[in-house]
Amino acid sequence: MRNALKEIALPVFAIAAALLLFGVFVWFAGVSPLEVWVILFKGAFGDWFSWQNTLQRAAPLMLTALCVAIPARAGLVIIGGEGALVLGGLAAAALPYALPLPANLVGTLALCVAGAMAGAAWIALAGWLRQYRGINETISSLLLAYIAIGLFKHLVEGVLRDPASLNKPATRSIAEGLGIGGIGGSDVHWGLVIGIVACLVSGLWLRATASGFSVRVVGGNPRTAQLVGLPASGLILTACGIGGACAGVAGAVEVAAVHTNANASLIAGYGYAGILVSFIARHNPVAVIPVAILFGGFGAAGSLLQRRLGLPDASVLVLQGMAFVLILASEGLRMIDWKTLLKNRMPRAVQPRMTKEAT
Repeated sequence: MRNALKEIALPVFAIAAALLLFGVFVWFAGVSPLEVWVILFKGAFGDWFSWQNTLQRAAPLMLTALCVAIPARAGLVIIGGEGALVLGGLAAAALPYALPLPANLVGTLALCVAGAMAGAAWIALAGWLRQYRGINETISSLLLAYIAIGLFKHLVEGVLRDPASLNKPATRSIAEGLGIGGIGGSDVHWGLVIGIVACLVSGLWLRATASGFSVRVVGGNPRTAQLVGLPASGLILTACGIGGACAGVAGAVEVAAVHTNANASLIAGYGYAGILVSFIARHNPVAVIPVAILFGGFGAAGSLLQRRLGLPDASVLVLQGMAFVLILASEGLRMIDWKTLLKNRMPRAVQPRMTKEAT
């Protein structure tokens, strides 16, 4: 019970400290911190319209956070979810160029599968480079993300460009029947359900299956995994592939539910924000859900801060950066044995000196 409270307390402390620092930041800009905090939460959760914007943004955050969380359970730090997302969206938008798809649920599933395959292959490449070439996966996944964005722009502005898209290069829009609609007529699309299901299934897989347990053993104690004969390389590639598939589906959902085509708006930073969500959730797929909703709300409130207080829309990125730094700092605090440290700091009782009696 004490460990569970500690797992929750430190992320909550990091977010609260980030909000306090953000208040100091806007205070230097001549804005009341209290007013900023009120508008921040009102813009995120104040009414049904705010909730819709929040949940819309939370859907891709859940899936890109899984791109970090699942490989992290195998001992890898993957931060290239943005690349998997844009390639997943590109694959979904390009599939109708190659295959005639039925304008129904089957066609929509085909778009999601195409996005998942593209994302899985891209992140699995980072895992392969780590296992078979000794290249650090954090660096390779980040560099691969930049390559993916460059490839995306090259194709969208080149061979896949719709001639009708004049000022903003984009692919042809997908058929209306291939789109992902809203839940109950709201602006919240079914991608939110996909994200929640993916988080719950991933958590169940890691906790209740032999392969998920093997992934956690590889990540927690590679030496033990080697001694018991677990196929570490295969498990690492599997974890990377599943994580990349989730980010790829996020891109496909953004195309099918929001943009209807692949364009520069797809590069919205969801992959990088997913890193923060995963770290605050302690790489727990189930805990990703509430954290993604919280940070989706912060992102949704950015425009309200701009309209009401004149702060830049991107000021919420400062808040996210502060939260990320503090959550990393809290990881260091987690490792400290405070009981032993305080015990060593306490002054010891002075012992009386023993003297020999004169003989």
